[in-house]
Amino acid sequence: QVQLVESGGGLVQTGGSLRLSCAASLRIFNYGMGWFRQAPGKEREIVAAINWGGGSTYYSDSVKGRFTISRDNTKNTVYLQMNSLKPEDTAVYYCARSTTGWGTGASQYTNWGQGTQVTVSS
Repeated sequence: QVQLVESGGGLVQTGGSLRLSCAASLRIFNYGMGWFRQAPGKEREIVAAINWGGGSTYYSDSVKGRFTISRDNTKNTVYLQMNSLKPEDTAVYYCARSTTGWGTGASQYTNWGQGTQVTVSS
């Protein structure tokens, strides 16, 4: 069973940047990967997703143009570069691995990390 460990979260001011990392204990080659987030009192939502080779990506409208997802299959790591952060980006961010291709639905993702807290102060 693969383990996913997120890191890089923290407290940042509005307009700041953070880079999240997701390290997998097993190879992630051939698997779609995604970043989700969940704010207090809200449902978990997709933030970004990337296919196995990195050639295709998806971003939610709320982060498009500000966040960038990438992956390094040689390091079994996925990244989420977050720029121009806003208070509404405050949430716990989760990394996930899909075993059914890649997509935007949480049900497509089988393996999940424990999450990393991102807090953006106004």
